[in-house]
Amino acid sequence: MIELIPIEVECYSGYKADEYPKYFTWNNNRFEIQQVTDRWYQGESNPELPASDYFKIDTTAGEQFIIKYDLESDKWYLCR
Repeated sequence: MIELIPIEVECYSGYKADEYPKYFTWNNNRFEIQQVTDRWYQGESNPELPASDYFKIDTTAGEQFIIKYDLESDKWYLCR
């Protein structure tokens, strides 16, 4: 089972708001996102699932994470 840990995220906003994440804060540590290596969506074809965006990211420190943006609640989570 995936644990969803609430995090704070700073995003780049281009042609739309919160287009993609640039930084996130977890356990009082700020992580700079070097690149988004993958992105996928949940809930478009199955209305029973909450609409969400997922991002697989690499940080400038060389770590990899998956973070989730819940579109309905406007909240970000770290997937562990």
